[in-house]
Amino acid sequence: MLRRKLAVSALTFSLLMGSAAAMAKTVFIASDVHPADYPTTAAVIHMGEKLSQQTDGRLSIRMFPSGQMGDESTTLEKTRAGAIDILRVSMSPVGGILPQVSVFNMPFVFRDTDHQHKVLDGDVGSKLAKEITDSKLGLVFLGWMDAGSRSLITKKPITTLEDLKGVKIRLQNNPIGLDTFKALGANPIVLPVGDVFASLQTGVIDAAENNEPTFDTENYVVAGTKYFDLTEHFMIPEVLAFSKRKWSKLSAEDQALITKLAQEAQAEERVLWAEYVEKSKQRLQSQGVKFLPVDKKPFVDATAPVREKYGKQFSELMQEIQDTK
Repeated sequence: MLRRKLAVSALTFSLLMGSAAAMAKTVFIASDVHPADYPTTAAVIHMGEKLSQQTDGRLSIRMFPSGQMGDESTTLEKTRAGAIDILRVSMSPVGGILPQVSVFNMPFVFRDTDHQHKVLDGDVGSKLAKEITDSKLGLVFLGWMDAGSRSLITKKPITTLEDLKGVKIRLQNNPIGLDTFKALGANPIVLPVGDVFASLQTGVIDAAENNEPTFDTENYVVAGTKYFDLTEHFMIPEVLAFSKRKWSKLSAEDQALITKLAQEAQAEERVLWAEYVEKSKQRLQSQGVKFLPVDKKPFVDATAPVREKYGKQFSELMQEIQDTK
């Protein structure tokens, strides 16, 4: 009888321990509006795989891609509330709460991709990362994500300011963007992204502006655009962050590991983004799209009043960016 009781007790103890071990496993919820194979999403999925491997499955990440958790404004609020753990979010909703990061939204604030990376990896990037974490955003900064540069998508070549004069170009309803293209002499027209294809096709607009993957995936070539004029007027990074509400519940060791893996994800995403852009470029060129170099200086000079207007209160930060070599 005693042996039986001991055996039952041992079995019960084993089951309880197994149950406790199972309960100790933590799955972090991650969200992105992009599909699973998009560079930002893929980098976080890979980050989750490494996290699981390095903690023997104790910690892992479950990604909800393609906007399953809502649009960016919705997912930002869910992350602040702790319903989402890891979020990739664009600069616009972040800038609405923390205005100083909006310096990255201004035209020609970066000279090129190399300059952007040096800024983000240097003192300016570290300073803004700390401000994001220390702010009332409810986020802990994990890394910067590449989102490429925006150039002109046109039916006719545009390589000079004169070429852009009066061109009806689609813009988002964003004051900086609208003022930028007014300063460049264009005729900006606010349209939802879903209306761009038909508007190009019917002549409501003459041009759009975006990155190579969007030009490719939205099939604007069929709507009559044949040129990608490389102005690179906007080059806006994105933020990878963790919910501050959930972060505070993690051990210092787990925080350090997640921070390390997030930095690796940042580096990986840059590589994935460059490859993604190159594939889009090759597909576009195979359809007859011409990629045209542009002398940026006249465009940069023409938009100086826009940077002055929106960057005046952050003049020291703007100067630090320009001084980064």
